Amino acid sequence: MRSSSSSYRSFRARLAALLAGAATVGALLTAVAPAAQAADTPLRDLGAAKGKVIGTAVTGSKLTGTYGDLAGTQFGSLTPGNAMKWGSVEPTQGSFNWAEADQIVAFAQAHGQQVRGHTLVWHSQNPSWLTNGSWTSAQLSTLLQNHITTEAGRYRGKIAAWDVVNEPFNEDGTYRSTLWYDGLGADYIANALTWARAADPAAKLYINDYNVEGVNAKSTALYNLVKSLKERGVPIDGVGLQAHLILGQVPSTLQQNIQRFADLGVDVAITELDIRMALPADSTKLAQQKADYKAVTAACVAVARCVNLTVWGFADSDSWVDSTFPGYGAATPYDANYAPKPAYYGIAEALGGTTTPPPTGACTAVYGVGSQWNTGFTGNVTISCSGASLSSWKVTWTYGAGQQITQAWNAACTQSGAAVSCVNASYNGSVPDGGSVSFGFNASWSGSNPVPTVTLG
Repeated sequence: MRSSSSSYRSFRARLAALLAGAATVGALLTAVAPAAQAADTPLRDLGAAKGKVIGTAVTGSKLTGTYGDLAGTQFGSLTPGNAMKWGSVEPTQGSFNWAEADQIVAFAQAHGQQVRGHTLVWHSQNPSWLTNGSWTSAQLSTLLQNHITTEAGRYRGKIAAWDVVNEPFNEDGTYRSTLWYDGLGADYIANALTWARAADPAAKLYINDYNVEGVNAKSTALYNLVKSLKERGVPIDGVGLQAHLILGQVPSTLQQNIQRFADLGVDVAITELDIRMALPADSTKLAQQKADYKAVTAACVAVARCVNLTVWGFADSDSWVDSTFPGYGAATPYDANYAPKPAYYGIAEALGGTTTPPPTGACTAVYGVGSQWNTGFTGNVTISCSGASLSSWKVTWTYGAGQQITQAWNAACTQSGAAVSCVNASYNGSVPDGGSVSFGFNASWSGSNPVPTVTLG
């Protein structure tokens, strides 16, 4: 296995140089890109030093190559993203498919990792035979008990924690109307927990939900449920705060909320962390994302009973966000080419990690003029990396003689007065180590074409 200091390449670059005169065909610009390397110590080891397990959701079929290397070396626990949901394991009544779930459990065992089971009872991703059936309460209860007994029993002793019940509440704190609640009443939750404990006595049992990260009506309903379950002697070991967050919106009461659950005598896990942003990503958004990831991690670090922090997919190429929230993405700690983003460093820094000083000269930008005429010209910029990578890029300059961008392709260019700004399109923000991207533009000019100063970052 490659060491983290050599295998996880840089993300961020600040490029600066002078634009050669557009009046000269083929004029060139070379820019030097300092780049930041990933923390030398893997996240799983940084977390362990703080008494935290740092995990990720994974897709079993991807656990090879770079994806498999990162999943195995950076994280201390794995959550099957879909492989343990009812629709995946029992698509036809009485016919089970454990292939991907078994694959993930075997990978985790081979890499000394925990497994978080996800999920035994949910209103979504259930097989059609179940959701379309006409069941009496007794039949539904038997189906649920058999499912929990079968799945939790299969992995008995191999699962550190189960998200037994997923998303039981509405936003106002009332119970969500689901197959389970409507057919069995609120005690489906207590029964599910009891059956799970019987099937796997060693696994920690969780209730998991979203929009419960801060103190609000929904998290208070979860708090009251957990308190009641404990008073009744129902087995409940923890609560999962999913933490599917939006850039700049980490709840100010996150740590307070984690602490109040801990004070009930249960563990807390951040179970599905991602922080989405409006695309395209840029340096400002990525800096905010780093601060947000750092804040969430720090809140967990601050509470002893916050035991696990799991990101919901570690790379942008394996994230559910883009297809679920159109126009949003770039939500994970790694870009689509598996290069660590500032968010990665935010997690590492909150866990006490440090960053290796960056190399220099890793990325270059070359500006060329393809053609020109008496009223205008066509230009292009190629950004290349060697020994580093980028998750996004931005090019800015200020014209000195009234030049005007009239059209651009493979970038979104805007001009305000003399100031021009070009950012990557949604599909070409990533520049992998050893790769390049280009964009072009048409511009008008009259009389002279002095050299502006160009900055890429």
